[in-house]
Amino acid sequence: MNDLSDVAVLMPAFNGQAEVERTLASFREASTVNVLIVDDGSTPPIVAPVIDGMRIDILRMPRNGGIERALEAGIAALATGGIRYAARIDAGDLATPGRLAKQRAYMEDHSRVAVLGMWTHVVSTQGAPLFDLTPPAEPAAIRRTMLARTCFTHPSLMLRIDAVIEAGNYRADYRAAEDLDLILRLLQRHDGANLPEFGLFYELNESGISATKRRVQVMSTLRLQLRYLRVTNPLDWAGVAKSIAHLVLPYRALRGLKARLLKSTSSA
Repeated sequence: MNDLSDVAVLMPAFNGQAEVERTLASFREASTVNVLIVDDGSTPPIVAPVIDGMRIDILRMPRNGGIERALEAGIAALATGGIRYAARIDAGDLATPGRLAKQRAYMEDHSRVAVLGMWTHVVSTQGAPLFDLTPPAEPAAIRRTMLARTCFTHPSLMLRIDAVIEAGNYRADYRAAEDLDLILRLLQRHDGANLPEFGLFYELNESGISATKRRVQVMSTLRLQLRYLRVTNPLDWAGVAKSIAHLVLPYRALRGLKARLLKSTSSA
């Protein structure tokens, strides 16, 4: 039941050796955990830490090419190695105990599900709680709201690798929104779901992609929303309106408003 031999943690990394080590040390599983770190041209190169209960490999990219290419290469390498499930996490984030076993068990029991997330605690770089992300759990609700809100936290995902390869893998067509691009393609043939329990502490970092590449990310998201727009679904139009608001309003103001709304919702 706790066998994780066909699961691998997939972590792209660019510098940040200490964050890589802290993140990997957070996993608590009853079985050996396989890890593939994709070193995206770090200087100095990322070194595989020695952690009890982990088997860690490093795939080195020839140069820094961005998270999209790093994830694409990582999935391809795991597929070649016969791994069935890729569990995403980013350096700086922390996993809750038993996350991998819980996600694998769900995926084994739900063959139509190709992408499985978990609820997320969002914290500051100092670990202080900011707000929680509790998106819909069921596939039908996710399909209905997918373009209106963030239904998945990317570093919480477990992905069915054969489905990812079939869908065309990660790609760089939508910079900084590679996760949404992949998920929307997966949902054309498969289901997506969330386990309604917390599986991740997500570090909100001012130097992360969502902050430093915000405009690129929002433009990519808007392009995807328009591509997959269902004209009779009001929630899709709401998502388009939200993306436009993100283009014209300051990042800090929107982040503060989101945190206040989420806090008020969780305390209601």
